[in-house]
Amino acid sequence: MPRVLFICSRNRLRSPTAEHVFSTVPGIETDSAGLAPDADCPLSADQIEWADIICVMEKRHRTQLAQRFKRHLSGKKVVCLDIPDNYQFMQPELVALLEKRVSGHLR
Repeated sequence: MPRVLFICSRNRLRSPTAEHVFSTVPGIETDSAGLAPDADCPLSADQIEWADIICVMEKRHRTQLAQRFKRHLSGKKVVCLDIPDNYQFMQPELVALLEKRVSGHLR
């Protein structure tokens, strides 16, 4: 069962939406976190170690992730979804974009 971790900046809009959307997919476990110091759920090394696939929303998130958690990323698949911070939680356009960009990585 793949474990998918979704990461954005503050864990308020994009990554919680992704966690919610994919939590209903059979055979997949999800979690989400943020990289900013004021994130609702700040990213931890334990979350990275738990994950099989890590989906970041922007290229800068991938860079920050590599800088802060490099030693925990060995063997992890890190995917950049290229989804800007222009959406609200569970906004239909965000959900559609997530479904389009994430689904191929879950096979």
